[in-house]
Amino acid sequence: MHDGVVTLFLCGDVMLGRGVDQILPHPGDPRLSEGYVQDARAYVELAEAVNGPIPRPVEFSWPWGDALPVLDEVRADVRVVNLENSITRCDDFAAGKEVHYRMSPDNLPCLAAGRPDVCVLANNHLLDFGHRGLVETLDALFTAGLRAVGAGRDADEACKPAMVPLGGGRRVLVSSFGLSSSGIPRTWAAAPGRAGIDVIPELSDATAEEVTARVRRAKRPGDLVVASVHWGSNWGYDVDDDQIRFARRLIDGGVDVVHGHSSHHPRPVEVYRDRLVLYGCGDFINDYEGITGYEMYRDDLRLAYFVSAGVSVDPPGATLTGLRMVPLQTRRMRLWRAAPEDAGWLRGVLTRISRGFGTRFDLNAPGVLSLRQP
Repeated sequence: MHDGVVTLFLCGDVMLGRGVDQILPHPGDPRLSEGYVQDARAYVELAEAVNGPIPRPVEFSWPWGDALPVLDEVRADVRVVNLENSITRCDDFAAGKEVHYRMSPDNLPCLAAGRPDVCVLANNHLLDFGHRGLVETLDALFTAGLRAVGAGRDADEACKPAMVPLGGGRRVLVSSFGLSSSGIPRTWAAAPGRAGIDVIPELSDATAEEVTARVRRAKRPGDLVVASVHWGSNWGYDVDDDQIRFARRLIDGGVDVVHGHSSHHPRPVEVYRDRLVLYGCGDFINDYEGITGYEMYRDDLRLAYFVSAGVSVDPPGATLTGLRMVPLQTRRMRLWRAAPEDAGWLRGVLTRISRGFGTRFDLNAPGVLSLRQP
């Protein structure tokens, strides 16, 4: 934090299971329960067929690649990631799911290599291995000293925001919740005496009021509030009207940043009442390399979002002061700095899909995108 300005690192889905888990030092059981792929090592072979051999085992830092020096250079005050896999040895494949993501608990240092301050968990893969897998995930994160939010052993724990102290009376509060539109089964919802995740039923004004009431109970002067929401489909740039209305209601109710994820590529960016709405951050780390069918979206390109906001204790409030985005590309299950032409392509896409919100972007050397301030 510098002169009252807080900088956040936000990204989309971090999935360290399946193929990624298999290249790490302690790969877990590779068996899968998918219609076409029965062994997680097949995803490694797909990636190698496209971009060349992957050394095995890789270091724990390998999947993060060039993102780590970028993070060290920016020195964000708080790092928030959407953890899109369970951390378990459990073999209880969730019924009715086509895809199941898990990583070995012994590979947890890979997650820790990114030094996340908050791991948001309310997504459609956390219970891929049932309630036992969820509890093992919570235990693993707790043992590693990593904050988790959006899931718990009961509803109270799942709904409780994560708090990161910054000093000077300032804090960052992160809430995490998800919707069935992202593929979360409603039966995964936490309840009194039952482990699960924070699933909200619908994008209504009443639900927004329930969520922001929690925010108001926890928020105090000097706090910056992030609402991290897993919603919407995997593909496509359109944002539903109910998502727009809901995001704005969250900000009207006291949220400062809406951190959306679920889509496999970036979605529009909006500035509403000097607060930021990221409707979809896209993927960040996964094993999708070599999977074809959606090349038009360039899901090999990833974005690291750095959000800056001025936070005041007296008078209380937080105002967006800047947004920078560093383009990266996944190759050989590692993140690399994207080429200048790829950064330019992302700028064009973001400007086009965000035009309806009046949002535009600049491309600065060396290949960093920034929000054009009005």
